[in-house]
Amino acid sequence: MDRDSFKDSFKGTISISLVKEALHHAKLQGYDIHALLIQAGIAPELLPSSKARVSVLQYAQLWIVLADAMNDEFFGMDSHAMRRGSYTFLSRSVLQASSLGKALTQVLQFFNLVLDDFSSKYFVQENYAYILIQDTGAPKRMFSYATYLMLIHGMMCWLCGQRVVLNRIQLKCAAPEDDNDYKVRFCDDIQYQADENYIQFDASYLAVPLKQDQKSWHHFIQHTPYNLLVRFKNPNALSHQIRKHFLQTPTAEWAELTELAQHFNMSEATMQRRLKQERVNFQQLKNEIRRDLAISLLEQTALTLQDISEQLNFHDASAFHRAFKKWTGVSPGAYRQNSADK
Repeated sequence: MDRDSFKDSFKGTISISLVKEALHHAKLQGYDIHALLIQAGIAPELLPSSKARVSVLQYAQLWIVLADAMNDEFFGMDSHAMRRGSYTFLSRSVLQASSLGKALTQVLQFFNLVLDDFSSKYFVQENYAYILIQDTGAPKRMFSYATYLMLIHGMMCWLCGQRVVLNRIQLKCAAPEDDNDYKVRFCDDIQYQADENYIQFDASYLAVPLKQDQKSWHHFIQHTPYNLLVRFKNPNALSHQIRKHFLQTPTAEWAELTELAQHFNMSEATMQRRLKQERVNFQQLKNEIRRDLAISLLEQTALTLQDISEQLNFHDASAFHRAFKKWTGVSPGAYRQNSADK
């Protein structure tokens, strides 16, 4: 795979904590977690390391493996299973709606019929639209709300052919140990232990006409859930813009903070302040991008460790090996071995 092809296919990584969350109810129901991970192309050896990451492609495959094994596209997180094919049926059934608002009414009605533990409705107040999510029992885990919202929000974005920017998410559940992956997918403003569950977005989106047809529907379904994970990410964070810039630049040519601030037409102090607001350290961000590139190169290419270390601007393979183990808690071999076993 050449550099341009790899760059086009690279979509980042996802925390191993979300892999564990996806497997949580399957494990409680007695499924063979080791076998499910192998089917998804994820090395079981990664689970003990809290710092490990998996590619978006692997995570999307895990969703498919779980949904197939459990016959539940909500992975056992609701007291009523969302049977395989439900999302396909829903996405096709709303194509004839005249606007996003009309389609959203149908989408929420569908989930209200299929799931027992959530009941949702939307309303407009001043210039904002709210999707209010009511629990029938105790608050669930953050992952349950996030999955529910991803299914709804991803459908909304696809139907109107653009990202529906979320202004705020408010949830009853406790904050997860690390919610960065959720912020990358949804928005920066996520509040926990609130009195009610809702998402807020500009009401103007509700009037947007639908942009999809039968042909684009086939493409959407063929690439679900992968497209739900990557296509409609939060694009507004400065760290996201820096990540995008670095991915388009050879690693050896990555700018330092002063030069990069000039590239983005801001002062170094402003860049540092904005990154601090996002709880991101500049050097840490660069390390995370190199880590994600390394994971994908190990999984998707046959490059040697020496080749990868050179591509990522390390002095030698041993320096890369040490850095990778520090970043992820496991050796590069754990990813490379699993890739070879597929």
